Amino acid sequence: MGLDLIIVLFLVGFIGSFISGMLGIGGSIIKYPMLLYIPVILGVGSYTASEVAGISAIQVFFATITGVWAYRGSGYLHKKLIIVMGTSVLIGSFVGGFGSDLLSNQAINIVYGVLATIAAIMMFVPKKEVAFTNSNDVQFNVLIAIISSFIVGIGSGIVGAAGAFLLVPIMLVILKIPTRITVASSLAITFISSIGSSLGKVLTDQVLYGPAIIMVIASIIASPLGVAVGKKTNIKLLQWILAAMIVATAVNIWIDNFS
Repeated sequence: MGLDLIIVLFLVGFIGSFISGMLGIGGSIIKYPMLLYIPVILGVGSYTASEVAGISAIQVFFATITGVWAYRGSGYLHKKLIIVMGTSVLIGSFVGGFGSDLLSNQAINIVYGVLATIAAIMMFVPKKEVAFTNSNDVQFNVLIAIISSFIVGIGSGIVGAAGAFLLVPIMLVILKIPTRITVASSLAITFISSIGSSLGKVLTDQVLYGPAIIMVIASIIASPLGVAVGKKTNIKLLQWILAAMIVATAVNIWIDNFS
């Protein structure tokens, strides 16, 4: 692995993890297409969809745990929501991560495209910001939370993402969780989800550890910085940035699939 590829991998990991901390997502929504296309465009290397999914799974694990640590004591971590959705998405992500070894690269890309498209549509559904004084006083439908996070877990386990790019719209639109709580809690849920997808990828030997280590180092540095910026950023701006990223990613993935 040459120095040029190492630099590219570090920058991809840094950018994705910064966004991860700022928006409460695992970062795969941007790192997946970046890893898939940028090394090829720059002529420094190339990875298959399966390899990218494996690298992303490990990287997301470290990006989210450092992000959650940065949110400790903030009052935005909803314990019940994290436990309910985290447990469900963990089971689903392990099933998806383990079973992804049976899918082709094109099938993995299609799954990713479908997830990103659904998330993009949901981000544009009108939503009213809910006021709160204590995060744990915010109520939600437990059954819907369990079912939706399990389904997301299966899909995210397949593509090596933790599924936060879809969990966030679900939490905002369907469960009606306030944005600040959603951003913080989704990082914790994503961390739990990444355990299942990472384990599934490792057990089926789908991880390239060299690139994964480089991106993990970038994650540990960038994710807390993103959290610091996210805490000071306007809520509506956070929602629009996330929506724009999801839409752009969905378009890119579908263009690649059809081409």
